[in-house]
Amino acid sequence: MPGPDDFSTSPLWNPDLAPTRPDQRTWSTYNIAALWIGMSVVITTYTLASGLMQQGMTWWQALTTILLGNTVVLVPMILNAHAGTRYGVSFPVLCRASFGVKGANVPATLRAIVACGWFGIQTWIGGLALDTLLRAAWPGWSAVPGAVWIAFAAFWAIQVGIILRGLEGIRLLQSWSAPLLLGGGVALLLWAIDAGGGLGRILGESSRLQQVRTPFWTLFPAALTANVGYWATLSLNIPDFTRYARSQRSQALGQLMGLPTTMTGFAFIGVAVTGATIVLFGEAIWDPVVLIARIGSAPVVIAGALVVLAAQLTTNMAANVVSPANDFSSLAPRRVSYVMGGLITAVLGIVMMPWKLYADAAAYIFTWLIGYSSLMGAIGGILIADYWVLRRRELSVPDLFAVDGRYTYQGGVNWRAIAALVLAVLPVLPGFARAATTPGGQVADPGLLDTLYTYAWFVTFALSAVIYLALMGRRSRTLSLL
Repeated sequence: MPGPDDFSTSPLWNPDLAPTRPDQRTWSTYNIAALWIGMSVVITTYTLASGLMQQGMTWWQALTTILLGNTVVLVPMILNAHAGTRYGVSFPVLCRASFGVKGANVPATLRAIVACGWFGIQTWIGGLALDTLLRAAWPGWSAVPGAVWIAFAAFWAIQVGIILRGLEGIRLLQSWSAPLLLGGGVALLLWAIDAGGGLGRILGESSRLQQVRTPFWTLFPAALTANVGYWATLSLNIPDFTRYARSQRSQALGQLMGLPTTMTGFAFIGVAVTGATIVLFGEAIWDPVVLIARIGSAPVVIAGALVVLAAQLTTNMAANVVSPANDFSSLAPRRVSYVMGGLITAVLGIVMMPWKLYADAAAYIFTWLIGYSSLMGAIGGILIADYWVLRRRELSVPDLFAVDGRYTYQGGVNWRAIAALVLAVLPVLPGFARAATTPGGQVADPGLLDTLYTYAWFVTFALSAVIYLALMGRRSRTLSLL
């Protein structure tokens, strides 16, 4: 594979977007698995099952849905990861093969905007945890005007400091924090079993989380899509990480070990602990930050809040900074570095008002997660169809950085890919509009378009792949000869 110096004069190149060299590919199976553990052990995972149960699912139905959703999204995750490991290229650079060297800015921008929203949500939750920690360590903190907002700003500033250290710092952070996060989760589960009178009792009490009695099969399609959508973003930009993997075996096995098991296991801890709060306090406390504040002594509160802070930090740094930093950098490679892209992410994450995105658990699942999954599914279908079907895993790395090369198409844009993206998303837009304007995100009397929306990721993924291959049909013979 050509080295970065072969095309370092291109306006489409910078050191952060350059293909990784063999000596940079140091991520083992453990590093990839630790990456997923660090990203999965987070409050939004902890509360995921509770959100489904509030709508009517039992605890085992919610966990089964979460496991299935994460197993489904693992497939495109591994498929898209392949190009990163084989060619050492990041997500926005990979997009150039299908969308064109300029057209790639469209999927990169869409992915970046979603990441900014997620960055804001996780920062808001981290700020709440920091506020709890400060209240326990210093009782006078609660009297400080705007204490929560000060904690939010402080947690944001901590992350900006990490952004300035670059990607290697994130790898080390994930590798060291994974055992801590797993240990913290297990400790919380053991506390819940002991304090709640046994596992059977707390799981039984968790049925009180079911605020409504919606039939399972009515909820299942949207719930499954939401769980696929949870990591639909990473299924696109996973090459940003696997470009550092030692081998295809490392990236595939690491993801298999780290993603479905951790997501389901930590969601189970959330259900069990929430059930224990019903036994102990007579009410369901689904937010671990609030629970930590209720448990008791200052040392316990401080230790628990530190684990929560670590969880938010590891997830945000990996899942919601790396991709948009690369994506924004790819928009203007000669002017925007990885660090500058990360700082843009941090600012936009606040502008998107994350406290509103996360305020309603039902709307969070049925509007935010499903809504953006439609865009991610459409982009994923195009990438996989292009790399695995049309090009049969063969890419020209120099041309990915060439202004006038085989991926230039028409003026740098492959309009067939853009058309496939737009046409694939159109059928789910009416359903999204109705869900976005309905309290809780669930339409009372769903029609055909509403049903299409509940399967948004599946619909757009399949449509975009089929439409893209059909539109590219005339070019396929030429491509096969390149």
